[in-house]
Order: sequence, then structure tokens, then C-alpha cells
Amino acid sequence: MKRQAFSLISLLSLLLMAGSAIAQTIHVRANVPFNFSVGTKTLPAGAYDIKTISSDTTTLLVQARDGKSSMIVGSDAAEALKGAEKTKLVFNRYGSQYFLAEIWVGGATMGHQLPKTSREKELAREVASDLTQRRVEVVASLY
Repeated sequence: MKRQAFSLISLLSLLLMAGSAIAQTIHVRANVPFNFSVGTKTLPAGAYDIKTISSDTTTLLVQARDGKSSMIVGSDAAEALKGAEKTKLVFNRYGSQYFLAEIWVGGATMGHQLPKTSREKELAREVASDLTQRRVEVVASLY
């Protein structure tokens, strides 16, 4: 009897862990109306798909729908107290340069945050005094 109970508890734990990993995977589609940087690469404006490509859900593929541009980038977990109002991409803007910063799925309290590159940190220091950094949101959808 104890053996069956242990087996049942082990199975339930495994299912819960698998469920939480699935909950953190993303498949997001968005039309980005401006050129933007992801990692060390600048991508042109256009329609993009973003999805997790690793079992640990931290590696993302950002790929243009026309297949001409793509980038693989690592991400960190982002957490909010309440669920995101909508599925969206969040960009940091410094002057006329945009950097992909976060990806959120509507209703989720867990998202993906991309680490700042050395170029983004440099721009942030340059514009710190004139407060021209802004966060820009682009509405996305699940696919």
C-alpha cells in the first residue's frame, strides 16, 4: 500500500513539473513597426514569431515570418504580481533605437526578460540625464 501511494505521489509530482514547464513555453506572433535589436543583431520592422526552443524554456527563437531574419537569444524569467493584460512584446527605446526587453502572454504572471546588451547599457547611460528612455509595447497574439 505504501509503495502504491509513493508511486502515485511521484507521478503527480512529475505531472505538476511538466505542467509548469509547459506553462512557461511561448509561441507569440507580432507585427513590429520599427527596426529593433535582439542580442547583438538588429532586425528590420515586420511580422515576427517568437517561441521557446529549449526544454528549459529560457532559449528563444525570434524569427521573421518571411524567413529573412532570425536570432536565437537567452532569456531570464520575469514575474509580475498580476497577470499581463494582453499578450505583448515590450521594448526599451533610447532615442530612435529599440531593444526587445520582455515577452508576456496575456493572463500570465511569468514572462521572459532579455538581458541588456553592452550597447543597450551604453545608450542607457548616455540618455540617463535627458530621460528619453521609454518602454514601448507592441500587441502580440498566440499561435
